[in-house]
Amino acid sequence: MSSSIFFASSNENKFKEASAILSRFGISLEFFKCKLQEIQTNSLEEVAQHKARQAFSLCSKPVMIEDDGLFISSLKGFPGPYSSYALDTIGNKGIFRLLSKQRSASFRSIIAYCEKEGDVILFDANVRGKISKKIHGSKWGFDPIFIPEGQTLTYSQLKNKNIMSHRYLALKKFANWYLHKKKSSGR
Repeated sequence: MSSSIFFASSNENKFKEASAILSRFGISLEFFKCKLQEIQTNSLEEVAQHKARQAFSLCSKPVMIEDDGLFISSLKGFPGPYSSYALDTIGNKGIFRLLSKQRSASFRSIIAYCEKEGDVILFDANVRGKISKKIHGSKWGFDPIFIPEGQTLTYSQLKNKNIMSHRYLALKKFANWYLHKKKSSGR
């Protein structure tokens, strides 16, 4: 079963990860490289909805975006929806400098899907964990510092990240919904 869903992002790593995950469900993605406006709000849902609407207005095709955030408990949820900005400005080392001894955190993903103007459907997932004491691995984003609950390795070090991550869980929800929708409509 194939589909033509655009994945709108300026981050090719995010596209490759999403594409690998959804291919397991028989859903293929096309990369729609674009820079979407990142509105400033404390709501990851609002950011994702805005980006999905903007992406649809640019391509007029079924499109999804993925937005995520690292929420650190001792920092009252920071960087949360400002994760991209925090990563670009202070990086993983800057996050370490802000931390106290309390290192619990969660990684949250929102998939926003839009196939007609204004109509956005959200799928979210959350993985609890903690921030490591040093950077492990060289993968992108916060992967080198986030250790999911029940694990001793960071996302960067895990070989099976794509079957346990926040992004995987949100994409799995999307895939189940999408495939059920296609089956119900006879497509």
